[in-house]
Amino acid sequence: MAQLRIALAQTNPAVGDLAANTAKLVEWTRQAADRGAHLAVFTEMFLTGYPVEDLVLRSSFVEASIAAVEAAARRLAEEGLGEIPVVVGYVDRARLAPRVGQPKGAPLDAAALLHRGRVVAKTAKHHLPNYGVFDEYRYFVRGDRMPVFRLHGVDVAIAVCEDLWQDGGPVAVAAEAGAGLLVVPNASPYERGKDDARLELVSRRAREAGCVLAYANQVGGQDELVFDGDSIIVSASGELIARAAQFTEELLVADLELPEARHGGAAASEVDAGDGTVITVERVELSSSPLEPYDPQPPAVAAHLDDTAEVYSALVLSVRDYVAKNGFQSVILGLSGGIDSALTATIASDAIGPDRVHVVLMPSQYSSEHSLGDANELVARQGVKARIVPISDIVTAFDKELALTGLAAENLQARVRGTILMGLSNQHGHLVLTTGNKSELATGYSTLYGDSAGGFAPIKDVPKTLVWKLSRWRNEQVGVSGPFLYDFPAPPIPENSIEKEPSAELRPDQRDTDSLPEYDVLDRLLDDYVEKDMGSAELIAAGHDPELVARIIRLVDVAEYKRRQYPPGPKITPKNFGRDRRLPITNRWRENPS
Repeated sequence: MAQLRIALAQTNPAVGDLAANTAKLVEWTRQAADRGAHLAVFTEMFLTGYPVEDLVLRSSFVEASIAAVEAAARRLAEEGLGEIPVVVGYVDRARLAPRVGQPKGAPLDAAALLHRGRVVAKTAKHHLPNYGVFDEYRYFVRGDRMPVFRLHGVDVAIAVCEDLWQDGGPVAVAAEAGAGLLVVPNASPYERGKDDARLELVSRRAREAGCVLAYANQVGGQDELVFDGDSIIVSASGELIARAAQFTEELLVADLELPEARHGGAAASEVDAGDGTVITVERVELSSSPLEPYDPQPPAVAAHLDDTAEVYSALVLSVRDYVAKNGFQSVILGLSGGIDSALTATIASDAIGPDRVHVVLMPSQYSSEHSLGDANELVARQGVKARIVPISDIVTAFDKELALTGLAAENLQARVRGTILMGLSNQHGHLVLTTGNKSELATGYSTLYGDSAGGFAPIKDVPKTLVWKLSRWRNEQVGVSGPFLYDFPAPPIPENSIEKEPSAELRPDQRDTDSLPEYDVLDRLLDDYVEKDMGSAELIAAGHDPELVARIIRLVDVAEYKRRQYPPGPKITPKNFGRDRRLPITNRWRENPS
């Protein structure tokens, strides 16, 4: 057996910032070298950031990416780091003649091997995902070659992200090529429960490939997507060797015992990929002799977060990165005293610090005394910057000219509040955080240009029942240190905000249950209809009340136009509104249980 110390750079790139990402590549490679690593692996499309979406259809962007990877190789050598091989993701271009249906310029979701100042090998993602949040047939063409490079007597193969999630392709080819190690750069977005599925998948693919598998995953927020890291190394039998923490940047270093290379064949060969395609294996020799034996370091295996802590960390990281990467210095939101705005304010305080969080209390003639009191209590507990702007006189001024009644009058109050927040945002440069949850967004229980106004929606993908669970969990964390928890001296959310019956307070004695069923009933139905795509008959067969099924389906379907105009927010469920669930606004299809 041969030894090899590998470093997985679980990093947080910025989309489009090739210069900063290259600087981070050099910095983290230096850290890997300082820790004695023999190989450094970065994440999918690290140099460009991921996902870059339609940027890849610009020739100038692809050319800049290709130039950046070549410049990065030279810079590593110039800074004394050329001897450590580096695998890094970027955007390349296939040399294909243009044809109908092919993305402009034939971009590749590529990975390069950098060594001694040169790009010595290239590969590209073979399986292109086209489901959920992914739309990669629009952006890329399929890769058809796999480099296998010999490093200190070990044959190392490279695959990219989705190549693990599909049968056949590079995993099968790695087995056929006799690789001792398969390294996989990834940008795999977070959703609840995915960490368990990911470990099972990586273990299964390692057994199929018959080699150690090292899975390096991106971390950080990018628009609606959150990347949780959770980089993994498993043995050829699928046993966990090392695992990085979730939601934080980390250099995961592990010493591996690997079989010495036995292959002595041609420099290139075509291999049946087992999926109806052929992949060309290209062999590169960096160093043929195994290292002298050395004492290995114990590998790191991070403790994993429970489900609630995991979701909360994802929301905080998403807000933190959206604020930072888009150049905002502060955020602002309406604080009503209710649970949704209380949780949103708390997430913001944990993300960027309460001194950068501005809240506006906007009581109307229907606001209860306890709502204003609960809002003020949160301000006192967290130390956020608060301002009170009563809206009764403003609403009266509108009403004098418009004479609105009923729902239109109720919505006017929400739109006045939205106008105030957007005005303060324009004046002071704050990012407006929208406070609606997924249950409201699903059923249209929000006001366009009112409580839906804003730039980012932290709990957009969080069902109401989970809002309560997250709030109670966060209050239990006082005294617990962590990268996603501000050190509040007391529970940050007033207990009454959690326990009281939810209400929009747009008319006297209003309750959410005037318009919606109890949230535990509603959320179960929404989970089946939205997440699982059940139709009416299936929903009724699953035990949901037929009358309620018809009513909620109608509410969800007619609110599509509202959701299209809602701000982006972090995806935490398997099917969020926006990137995942895309339905026509103009739509006459109606579910019929018969």
